[in-house]
Amino acid sequence: MCTVSFVNTNGKIIITSNRDEKLLRPNAIEPKSYRLNNKKVIFPKDNKAGGTWYAIDEHSNVLVLLNGAEEKHVLKDSYRKSRGLIVLDLIGSPSPLEAWQNIDLENIEPFTLVLFENQKLYQLRWNEWEKSSFELNTNQSHIWSSSTLYSKEIREERANWFYTFLDIKPEVNEEELFNFHRYTEEGNTEHGLVINRNDILKTLSITQTVIEKNKVAIHYNDLIAERDFSNTFISV
Repeated sequence: MCTVSFVNTNGKIIITSNRDEKLLRPNAIEPKSYRLNNKKVIFPKDNKAGGTWYAIDEHSNVLVLLNGAEEKHVLKDSYRKSRGLIVLDLIGSPSPLEAWQNIDLENIEPFTLVLFENQKLYQLRWNEWEKSSFELNTNQSHIWSSSTLYSKEIREERANWFYTFLDIKPEVNEEELFNFHRYTEEGNTEHGLVINRNDILKTLSITQTVIEKNKVAIHYNDLIAERDFSNTFISV
């Protein structure tokens, strides 16, 4: 939920996410298929709050969560609802984008969502006072880093790593993008793509979706348990 990239290459949409979390948090459940409002949704489940940071529905719509909005916020003692449950509220609706317009986010911690719906890409943000929605160019590549973990300067530096990587590999594939998320700045445990901050905060997993026409492939790598999960389905 803390580093997300979007790439459209060779007829494939590739969306990859690194989840950075405290090690004290219970290990997540690998992606499984659930029914939400009579809709099939696949997502890894957070064992603590029951929500998720990455979900794909049967129509190949993808919704990915990052903590924080534009800049780091001041943490409150408590919030009304987990952001991961907000993800499920949205992806379980007939249209996540339409649901975003109407959802009540009062007393919800700030967050950013990357939404790929009906072949369009959106950045959705809640900064504690207002929602914002931007449609992005799907013919361009994009990367996001969480404002709660990375300063503006570090976010810009990570973006430079990403665009430099794509300049070198203009015909990039999903395996190379996964490796970018797994190994970039491997020795940089504070700000690399996979972090380990004093064995307290770590990158726990990498989740990737590849959409090619109506075929959807999901790859989930649990970095702590050292396990892989893969699934493929045809979207409806």
